Amino acid sequence: MRKGWKKCLGMVLAVLVLAGLFTGCHGSKGIATFTVPEEFDDSRKYEITFWAKNDTNKTQVDIYNKAIEDFEALYPNITVNIRLYTDYSRIYNDVITNLATKTTPNVCITYPDHIATYKTGDNVVVPLDQLMTDEKYGLGGSEVRFDAPTVSEVVPEFLEEGKIGGVYYALPYMRSTEATYVNVDMVEKLGYTLPEVLTWDFVWEVSEAAMKKDAEGNFLVNGQKVMIPFIYKSTDNMMITMLKQLGADYSTDAGEIKIFNDTTKEILLTVAEHAGTGAFSTFKISSYPANFLNAGQCIFAIDSTAGATWMGSEAPLVDISPDKLVQFETAVKTVPQYDTENLKMISQGPSLCIFNKDDPQEVLASWLFAQYMLSNPVQIAYSETEGYIPVTLKAQQSEEYRQYLADIGKDNKEHYRVKIEAAQLLMDHTSETFVTPVFNGSASLRDAAGQLIENTAKSVRRKETVNDAYIEKLYDDITSLYRLDQINTGGGTSKADLGPLPAMSKGLLAALVIVWILILIYVISGAVKKRKAGK
Repeated sequence: MRKGWKKCLGMVLAVLVLAGLFTGCHGSKGIATFTVPEEFDDSRKYEITFWAKNDTNKTQVDIYNKAIEDFEALYPNITVNIRLYTDYSRIYNDVITNLATKTTPNVCITYPDHIATYKTGDNVVVPLDQLMTDEKYGLGGSEVRFDAPTVSEVVPEFLEEGKIGGVYYALPYMRSTEATYVNVDMVEKLGYTLPEVLTWDFVWEVSEAAMKKDAEGNFLVNGQKVMIPFIYKSTDNMMITMLKQLGADYSTDAGEIKIFNDTTKEILLTVAEHAGTGAFSTFKISSYPANFLNAGQCIFAIDSTAGATWMGSEAPLVDISPDKLVQFETAVKTVPQYDTENLKMISQGPSLCIFNKDDPQEVLASWLFAQYMLSNPVQIAYSETEGYIPVTLKAQQSEEYRQYLADIGKDNKEHYRVKIEAAQLLMDHTSETFVTPVFNGSASLRDAAGQLIENTAKSVRRKETVNDAYIEKLYDDITSLYRLDQINTGGGTSKADLGPLPAMSKGLLAALVIVWILILIYVISGAVKKRKAGK
């Protein structure tokens, strides 16, 4: 009996040891926590990768290449390899894919919502607090070989957006907000005067007024068969902004989902009302707002200030054929508001994060390059391509940038009026911008916010009834689709979804179950034999 027990215990121990070895590998802490080296070793060669996004804009690509060329001239021992993407979501997906193999880029243009997911792995993303303030290599440090901005020269609102859990994980790169691009001619033709600050009531009223047709089915306001008075490009921003303006819940910093409330329901009922008449649509349903605006088929087109170069009759990046283009006066306004005395608009735009590596010197080289992207030559050049603004006060207050703004309307390319007005809009209202809480899963919640509006608008177009029952079901469907019930942590830090267990781990767990069953059988068998012997 004792020998049998020893055999069983031996089997159990062997399986437990194997399981410990394999799960130890699977749950490895990976790279050590980054510490800023005392000195940068410039006797060594470094090759770093930079994943960036551009809107198929050759000028932006040229700016990236020029920045790399100038940086490499300052640091001949650092080679920067750029990989360009046309979509932030593709960068995000590729980073997630490369996390497991430790083949992430060194520097990446991304968003804090994405970084919150990246950093669920141990020491994957480098915290920037020590790097930013390091006396030698921090922002504006004594050993930095270019005129870098200091911490105090970065716009404070934009710098704070890079904090996750009280720690800086991102540097702002460029910033934009949303603007309403308005066909002033059609507003006035309908008998209205454009106010200084747009309200939701005004936009809805004018949009409905624009739906009147003549006997032949042409819209009276433009004489065409097509008219969508109000188109919103980003419906996630639409929902988030409306909730913020109304002081309604969206989420907590800890990741608790609060969006499914009565205010959201009222917003969706309003969307259903105006989508049902055809007065409102979205980019996903109809296409780019700029194309409808420039063809005289839209009055209020809401898009990023970074999209200003597509907006208006004289826009340098008009994307429709010349015969479809309509001449009109374009006004640039803030997004509609509920309270004109308390403006709220979203802050958006790309940030930079640095991924940790086994070699701290390589990380320091990456930091130096990321810091260079905040220098005046890069910030000013990139901001002039579209309606972005520099993220540093150093660049914004420079003579070069001030002159750029002063030359508004000088031409319809670099100094295109609508583009500079869009940039000025954000500079004038920086203190009135906001961002949403960042946590692992906040990107999914953002997508869900937009999908609520998209589904509602599509449903009324299909003649479905949108009422309380519809919205309750919609809440359930969206929760399930985006797994929002798995995000709510009740105050803790969300953990990454590591996916299904590997086959080896499953096998080991199965082996453990089998061993315990054998032990149980052995014990019962022994007890039965002992009982029989006693008889």
